[in-house]
Amino acid sequence: MGPTHLLHNLDFLLISLLSSLCLVFADDVLTKEEQIGLLLKARWKCEGNIKSRPKIPDGYCSPEWDGIVCWPEGRPGKLVSTSCPEYIYDFNHKGLAYRRCDNNGTWEMTTTNKTWANYNECAKFLHGNHSHEKEVFHRLYLIYTVGYSISLGSLMVAVIILGYFRRLHCTRNYIHMHLFVSYMLRAISIFVKDLVLYSGSALENMERVTVEDLKSITEAPPASKTQFIGCKMAVTLFLYFLATNYYWILVEGLYLHSLIFMTFFSDRKYLWGFTLIGWGVPAMFVTVWATVRAMFADTECWDLSAGNLKWIYQVPILVAVVVNFILFLNIIRVLATKLRETNAGRCDTRQQYRKLLKSTLVLMPLFGVHYIIFNAMPYTDVSGVPWLIQMHYEMLFNSFQGFLVAIIYCFCNGEVRAEIKKSWNRRTLALDFKRKARSGSNTYSYGPMVSHTSVTNVTARGPLALHLTTRLGPVPVNGHRNLPGYVKNGSISENSIPSSAQELHIPEEEHSSHTQPCEDEKPSPVVEDETVM
Repeated sequence: MGPTHLLHNLDFLLISLLSSLCLVFADDVLTKEEQIGLLLKARWKCEGNIKSRPKIPDGYCSPEWDGIVCWPEGRPGKLVSTSCPEYIYDFNHKGLAYRRCDNNGTWEMTTTNKTWANYNECAKFLHGNHSHEKEVFHRLYLIYTVGYSISLGSLMVAVIILGYFRRLHCTRNYIHMHLFVSYMLRAISIFVKDLVLYSGSALENMERVTVEDLKSITEAPPASKTQFIGCKMAVTLFLYFLATNYYWILVEGLYLHSLIFMTFFSDRKYLWGFTLIGWGVPAMFVTVWATVRAMFADTECWDLSAGNLKWIYQVPILVAVVVNFILFLNIIRVLATKLRETNAGRCDTRQQYRKLLKSTLVLMPLFGVHYIIFNAMPYTDVSGVPWLIQMHYEMLFNSFQGFLVAIIYCFCNGEVRAEIKKSWNRRTLALDFKRKARSGSNTYSYGPMVSHTSVTNVTARGPLALHLTTRLGPVPVNGHRNLPGYVKNGSISENSIPSSAQELHIPEEEHSSHTQPCEDEKPSPVVEDETVM
C-alpha cells in the first residue's frame, strides 16, 4: 500500500458516499456502514492478491491499494488504467481510473508529494451540479414522506370505521381491512427503515469525514456483526411488509375475480385461504431470503443488494404483480362486454367508452396496475430526464396508493356512508330525547321533524324524509309512532336506516359486491345490470 493518498481522490469518494445516503427509493441503496464494509473487503482482497502474486520485474511500479482501487503493476513510462470499482455505489462503473508509472519504476507524484491518479470518469457527480442532485433527492423524500403519512392516517380511520360498525363485518370488508393494515405496516416499516438507515446525524457525520478519518476507517478491524442486528431486522421487516402489501392487492383481485366468474363462491370458506396468501406466502420467501443472506452474504447491514439473492423475494412479488394485471385485464374485458350488452341502443358509443374509461381508472390503483409500468421501465442515469419522471411518478403513486384505496373502499362506499349517517342520526335523536326528558316536555323531535302526542300525522322534512316515510308504522295507542332510534323505557330501538343504493362510481362487478348488505352477503356469479358511472 502506498504511503500517501491523493486528497481529491478521497473527496470523490466522499461525494459518492454522501449521494449514496441520499438515495432512499430502492433497497439497493448503500448506507455508510455498507460502503465502508465494501471498501474493507476490497482492501483485504487486494492485499491478498498482492501477496499471492509472483515477484514483479525490476523497474516496474508495484501493485498497491490506494484507499479506493487496487492498482496492478505498471510498466515504466506507461499510463495504467483500471475499471472504476463496482463496490462504490455511485461511481460510473463503465469508466476507467488512470495512473502513470514513471520511468524510474515509481508511481507519479504530484507537487504536494501525493500519488497522482485520475478518477474523473468514475465520479459521476464531480462535473455535475451536486446541489441539484441533493435537491432532487430531498424532494423525492418529501413526496413519499407526505404521501405515506396521509395514507397511514386515512387508513387508520378506515380500519376503525369498518371495525366499529357490526353491520359492515363481512368477508369483503375483512379483506379490505387486511389490505388497509398491509398498507399501514408498509408505511411504518419505511419510516422505521429511514430512521435506522438514513438518519440526519449519519448524513451530517459523512459531511464531516476527513481524509484521516477514512484512512483510519479502512485500516481499522471489522466491526462486530451484532452491531447491525437492528439494521438487519429493519430491512427484513420492510421487505416482508412490502411483499404482504403486494399479495393483499393480489387477494383483492382474486376475490373480485371470483365473485364475477365463480357460480358458487363461499366467502367465509375461502377467507382463511386468502389470509394465508396475504400473510403466509410472503413470510415464506422472505424467511428464505433472510436465511440465505445470513449464511452467504452477511454484510454489515442488509440494505445493500447481494447480487442475485434479491431475486428470492423479487420474483414472487413480480409474479403477484403480473397475475393481478392479468385479472385486471380480464375484468375490464367482461366490463366492456357487459356495457355493450346492457346499454345497447340506450347511449352512444362515446358515452360507453367514457364509462369504461372511468371504471378502468378506478380499478387501476386497486389492482396496482402502475407496478407493471415501473417493472417495464429500467432504472436509468440519475442525471437524465427519464429517471426524474420515473422517480417522481413512482414515489407519488406508491405513497398515495393507500390513501386512494381508503377513499374508494371506505370513505366513498355507499354502505359505509349510510352506516355513519345512521349512527349520527341515532346519536342526535338520543341527545334530543334526553334534552326533552330533562325539560319534562311531551314533544319529541327528530331533526326537523316534530311529533306531539296530540298530532297523528307526522311530517318528515330534510334528507331523512324518504327513509322515515317508508318506515313509519301504524300509530300506537299512546299516539306516538315508532321512530327509528326512539328511546322508551330505557331501551333503544333496533330500527335502522337502510343503506343508500348509491355507490362509488366503480365497475359493475365491483359495484355489485360493494352495495349489498354484509349480513346476507351472497355474491352474484355474474355482473348485475347496474349503472356503472
